[in-house]
Amino acid sequence: MTAAPNTPRYFALIPAAGVGARMQAGSPKQYLSIAGKPMLRHALDAFLASPLIAHAYVVVSADDGVIDTVVPQHGVTVLRCGGATRMETILNALQALHGSVAAHDQVLVHDAARPGLTPALIEKLITEVGAHAAGGLLALPVVDTVKRAGPGNVSARTVPRDGLWLAQTPQMFSYALLHRALSEAPDPLAITDDASAVEALGLAPTLVEGHPRNLKVTLPRDIHTAELYLANPCI
Repeated sequence: MTAAPNTPRYFALIPAAGVGARMQAGSPKQYLSIAGKPMLRHALDAFLASPLIAHAYVVVSADDGVIDTVVPQHGVTVLRCGGATRMETILNALQALHGSVAAHDQVLVHDAARPGLTPALIEKLITEVGAHAAGGLLALPVVDTVKRAGPGNVSARTVPRDGLWLAQTPQMFSYALLHRALSEAPDPLAITDDASAVEALGLAPTLVEGHPRNLKVTLPRDIHTAELYLANPCI
């Protein structure tokens, strides 16, 4: 059975052209082994296990010599059009997909360094965002007391945490909206995630509560935490 013409399809898009300098690993962090397989593969496997995802795309640099040993034979397409920045990488990928993805199809952009993603979190994002025109993202409400540091790393003041969230990924937007938001971004350096580009258009994406297991592996110490979550898939 084919989907109705106006029914959106859901595509995963994983930018993986970064070098992961803060990991001090000597190689791109998306290929570091975590719980027995490359970090990127954990994220891919979550999308491949979700019946809601039509296809997954991974975006790497043109000279990436590792990706073909990481991706499975089916369900994933490698796009070798990575740019100098994450935003450029995603925009290059969207341009490469022009004509293959409809304007109303939904693109779920996910960090390659978030191996704790699960099909349940993917389903929650898709379900709770629904048809919201501004899309949405997984995020966590801030629960700790927040401090503003002054010179010398002293605690200058306490910042009210009401209404503060920590953005995660996937972040889901229609193909047309995401392409427009990134293309029209007035200051690319101010775009720290895809939602910030959409917000720059005056739109307000939906915040969907994620899970701590969906942490971003940025520093060497994060690997152990990620492995603890991956060892307990039901958490």
